[in-house]
Parts: sequence; C-alpha cells; structure tokens
Amino acid sequence: MFGAANSLSALQAGQVPPAALAYIGDGVYELHVRLLHLHPPRRIQAYHQQVVAQVRAERQAQRLGQLMAHLTEAEQDIVRRGRNAATGRPRRLSQEVYRQATAFEALLGYLYLSDRDRLSQLLAQLDLLE
Repeated sequence: MFGAANSLSALQAGQVPPAALAYIGDGVYELHVRLLHLHPPRRIQAYHQQVVAQVRAERQAQRLGQLMAHLTEAEQDIVRRGRNAATGRPRRLSQEVYRQATAFEALLGYLYLSDRDRLSQLLAQLDLLE
C-alpha cells in the first residue's frame, strides 16, 4: 500500500524520538484504515464510524498484541522504546492501553520511515475489515 520507497535507513529511523515515530505512525495507520474502508461507497458518517472504531487506542493495543509474534528483535526494540516514551494519557484509558497504543504507532512510524514493504507485510497480518 505504501510502496517500496524508503526515505531513511533503519539506523536513521531508529534515531527519531519515539514520540515523533508515534506521531507519524498515527497518521499512517489512520490513512491505511481510511483507504481500506472506501469500498463499498457509503456516507461520510459511516466511513467515520468504521475508521474511529479501528483507530481507537484500545484497538491499537490489541493490534500490537496480534503482531508481537511476527516482529523482529529490532522491531520489538522500537515497540519497547515507544511504550516507555508514552507519557500522560487520556482520562478514559488505562496507562497500559495508552502505552501499548503508543508503541503500536511508534512501530508503524518507524517502518514507514525505514521499510515500507515490511510495514505493508505487518498491516496485511491484521484483519482490519472485521
């Protein structure tokens, strides 16, 4: 989905602060989910409800759990860094869910910057149309 163009080496992407990786990953994930839900055509409200259901922190934390067995050691390190960098949280979430969601976003941001083929592979592991 995101193409094979890589803009940073894995080393360079690994030097991006985890909060910045999560910021990028949040946008990448939302765009991915939006594109998946474009067909069949619906009203914007229906699109929005489907996308919001997928990009909620609770769902992102679940998605990370689904991917953990498929991650390389380097990717697991990015997840750890993302989880540890999560500070603050929305009132409606537990600290653990927020940390897992941030770790998921950081992983996606890292892969978007360093290895878009791998990003596509991992996103394909998830059944986002359920």
